[in-house]
Order: sequence, then structure tokens, then C-alpha cells
Amino acid sequence: MNALTRDLAKLVETAEQSQKTREELSVSDRKFREKLHLMPPVGWLNDPNGLCQFQGIYHAFFQYSPFDAEGGVKMWGHYTSTNMIDWEYQGTALYPDQPFDCHGVYSGSAFIEDGKMYLYYTGNVKLEDGEYDYIRTGREGNTVLVMTEDGKTFGRKKELMRNSDYPDDLTCHVRDPKVWKENDIYYMVQGARTNEDVGQVLVFESEDKINWKFRNRIESENPFGYMWECPDYFEIGTKKLLSTSIQGLEGGIWDDCNVYQSGYFEIEGDILGEYKLSEYHLWDYGFDYYAPQSFETEDGRRIHISWMGMPDCEEYTNPTIQTGWQHCFTFPREIFEKDGKICQRPVRELEEKKTLISSVEGMLEGNGYPVYELNISDISQNQFHVTLSEELILDYEGGKFRMYFTDQDKETVSAGRSMRYVETIEVKNLKILADTSSVEVFVNDGEYVFSTRYYPEEYKVKAEAKNAEITLYKI
Repeated sequence: MNALTRDLAKLVETAEQSQKTREELSVSDRKFREKLHLMPPVGWLNDPNGLCQFQGIYHAFFQYSPFDAEGGVKMWGHYTSTNMIDWEYQGTALYPDQPFDCHGVYSGSAFIEDGKMYLYYTGNVKLEDGEYDYIRTGREGNTVLVMTEDGKTFGRKKELMRNSDYPDDLTCHVRDPKVWKENDIYYMVQGARTNEDVGQVLVFESEDKINWKFRNRIESENPFGYMWECPDYFEIGTKKLLSTSIQGLEGGIWDDCNVYQSGYFEIEGDILGEYKLSEYHLWDYGFDYYAPQSFETEDGRRIHISWMGMPDCEEYTNPTIQTGWQHCFTFPREIFEKDGKICQRPVRELEEKKTLISSVEGMLEGNGYPVYELNISDISQNQFHVTLSEELILDYEGGKFRMYFTDQDKETVSAGRSMRYVETIEVKNLKILADTSSVEVFVNDGEYVFSTRYYPEEYKVKAEAKNAEITLYKI
């Protein structure tokens, strides 16, 4: 540990203790703290990083700026869990303390092999000795490796690749390595932006996890956004999926969506050779969702976690900024294939935490439950209407499932959020997972998902669906 690391560690500890004391003294400062969703101890959280199960323990690292609730220099915070529900904060794992990552330990992944956890990430550097645009000039996106044998103590960082090691036609924006192994060869994908402002994903390969060479690039037939970041490649059932978060989609349907999108392409063929990409499918149609990452559990499930936030969004805000922190993760989701469709659901471990409150037909009202699950099954002819805290509406109109707030003022429950929707011919069932300041809605067994933050003064839910079964669980 160098002197910079020691000083940063002390500063982070001071900031975290100050926030803890503040919340102990003020009910209002902790009222939007969540039970199920991971949040930063203090300051800012964004991308999930290094998600894995290692020696039976789940690890969730996160982009962490503890000194400013509106963001700043990034490091990796660290949580662990035995069940993906009850998490224990382990402190800051990685600091920006080397020349190749001095302006941020950016996003990356974990690879498990031979009793060791290998963490790959992007070391961000922004030069200050000239006039730079920080797109084509003035930035370093260095690929870095650090290893741990116990998930607690981390070894010496090793710089693996610099911008000069990437293809010549790219900007300085190459980042977010995700690593896996196939047929005794290691592969890595990274997000990229070309000099022509076209997004794509790069594929690298290695025989030793250390020395990497460029192998291929994955791109759409026509330009589709200017940056593809946080890439992830995996198989679900019969499908090969390339997940990536895309910046720069405009016009048409994208005008009714978030400023940036997170979704996936189904891949026909081989990403190392000839391939064809499907249309782009969104992982989540709600307001707060970006930079998802997946991992495989020891029992073979594919788990997905995302940042429940949205970068560069001026449309809405988060009142928790005023209380010293901002953002959270989505609740962990299982990804599965059903009837040829990619679906999502909350991890099955949640079932052990649920207590049945009510099970009725047609109409249900519940008050005073900040954390709950509401299920509506056997919906007939799309006839349903759900109201959360009197301002968040879920309904079906004009061939669209809709999530919208009745008041879009930034001082209300919505904090400025408006409407999101998906076109579908039928809504058969809903699962609503509500936490203190988060809502995730799973439509048609998770074929569509909507996520949003919300900030109610009172916790109420009213669900109406003729002849449907409605159940409410407290968590």
C-alpha cells in the first residue's frame, strides 16, 4: 500500500463515518435508505463491477465516489453476501492510486479460476497539459488486472493494455473489460467508439489471462449509436447474447426512451468469425436502468444486476443528493429463456423473505408497507390498474403497457419522471417489487421489466383487476 492509497483510505473512512453519524441523528436523512437494493455508504454509486460468486460468497463491487453525491473520481466499493439479499459492506477494494488509473478505477469484471479472483478494469487517465477534447485526444483507457485469493486482500495492479494496443481507428474511448473462458482460451470484450463516432464491441483473446491480442470486432450492419459500453457476452438456453449499453440513439422510438439505452443483441453465428446481429432488445423499459453486468452462479444460474440510475439525465433528479448519497443497484435478477423469449425475475432467494399479507380476487389495497411484493395473475383482456403511493400508475392503454407518474414536478414522488411504455398485445400478469425508494415491475413473467426510483411520503398500493388473483407480501 503506497502513501496515496493510505491517505485515500483514511479520507473514505472519514466520509463514511460522517454520513453514518448524520443518518443516526436524522430520520429525514435516512428515510429513503433501502432494504433490498445496494446503495453507497455515502456519496455516489454507478456501475456494478466484478460481479461473481467466489468460494461460495457473492461479491458485488461498485463504482464509488464517496466524496460527492453528484459524482467524482471513481474507485471500487465492495459488498458481499451469502444469499444476494443480505449484503455486508467490506469497504473500498480498489483506489485510483497508480499512474495508469489516477483519474478513476473504471468499470470491469471478475473471472474465477484455480481458487483465485481476477479483476479486470479500465484505468482512466485525463491529461492536463494541452487542449484536449477527451474523446480523440487527452484520455487514456488502460486495461488493468488485479488478483485476490481470498476476496479481501488485493495484490499488485498490472497494466495489460494501453490505447496503443487497440485498433488504430478508435477514439480514446475503449473500456469496461468482461472476461470468460471457452475451449481453453480466454476471451475479453470491451466497449468502443470509432473515430467516425460509431459504437462497437472489441473481442480480444489470450492463452494466459495476461497477454491479450485483438481478435475481432462486433458491430451492426449500419451505425447504431456512437458508443457501446459495458459489454457482456453469454448464452441463455439456445441463445447467444451480446449485452451492451448504447449511447447516441435518437429519433423514432428512442425519443420516448431514456437518454441512453441498455439492451442486447441475439447473435447468429460466431463472434470470432461470421455473425449476424438481431434487432436490439432493451433489458428494461423504465426510467432508472443502465450498465448491467451478469455472472454465473455456482449452481448454474445467470444473474443480472444493473445501476438503477441514468447518466447525463437532466429530465429528473434524486432527492437523496440532499442527504449525502445517490443511486442504487437493481435487485439481482435471474435471466432465463421461456417460449423463445429472454425473461427476467427476482432471484429465487427472495421467496424465503416474504410474508403473505393478503390474497384476494379483483381488488386489493395495502398501506404502510415500504418494502413489498405485489403479484397479479390471470389478468383478463388487459383489464387492470395499479396505483403506488397515489402518483405512480401502471396500466394498459392503446396497445401499450405504461408506467407513468401523475405529477412530473421534481419536488413530487416522481422527482421529474414522466412516462415509459412498451407496445404489447397482451398483459397476462404483473410482479411488482417495491423497496423504500425503488420499484421494479416484471410484466408477463418478466418478458418486459420496468424500473424506477420514486420518493413517496406515504406507502400505499391499490390494485384493481377483475377476476384476477392479487397477492401482497411484506418483505
